[in-house]
Amino acid sequence: MFICRFANLLACFAHVELIHLRALMFTSTAKALQHTMLVISLIGISSAVAKQQTIQAALPALPAAQQTFFNHLSSLCGQAFAGKVTVDTPKSDGFDDTLIMHISDCSESVIRIPFHVGEDRSRTWVLSNVGGNLMLKHDHRHADGSEDALTQYGGVATTVGWPSVQSFPADTFTQTMFVEQHIPQSNDNTWQMLIDEKTFSYRLVRPAREFRVDFDLSKPQPTPPPAWGSQ
Repeated sequence: MFICRFANLLACFAHVELIHLRALMFTSTAKALQHTMLVISLIGISSAVAKQQTIQAALPALPAAQQTFFNHLSSLCGQAFAGKVTVDTPKSDGFDDTLIMHISDCSESVIRIPFHVGEDRSRTWVLSNVGGNLMLKHDHRHADGSEDALTQYGGVATTVGWPSVQSFPADTFTQTMFVEQHIPQSNDNTWQMLIDEKTFSYRLVRPAREFRVDFDLSKPQPTPPPAWGSQ
């Protein structure tokens, strides 16, 4: 703020106008910058959405029965359920503790289901859409998150299956691993998953061997700690 003397009145007015013009320019520049940042943000959001839509569009659809099965499991995402061994022939060791399945992570194409046996959090079942067919893999980890020597085994559903039952015969990768790990008798493994309104079942069958765990879907359990390697 200053006082203009009469002798310098014209120069004074010119100085005031210059200050006013600079203020207007600064305000316009700030608004323009805000507008530019908004446009950049909107472009970034649009690009991310378009990228996600492109990925989803590129993924072949599952057969109707497999998609219904997948959707039923997805509808339970975030919940955990207690189970018990109902078939184990011949009797195996290691499943006498508390059994909990946790449908922990779900996307449009992948569902991850940790299977906890007591304090052992090494096992995760992974269901995914691979090329328009449902695939089951077993992700086995150590407590430090590193992969077990016997991991990522499973197979792709070779038939459409049913909305309540899907079967996964051992694939070539799995059979090769089983031979290398000196358990060739497991090459004939077929894993099954069964679901209805009350029960989810995990089943393993091969000649002279059957194993099944049934989980009660009517009684959700507290959320367990995360599976090893998932953090």
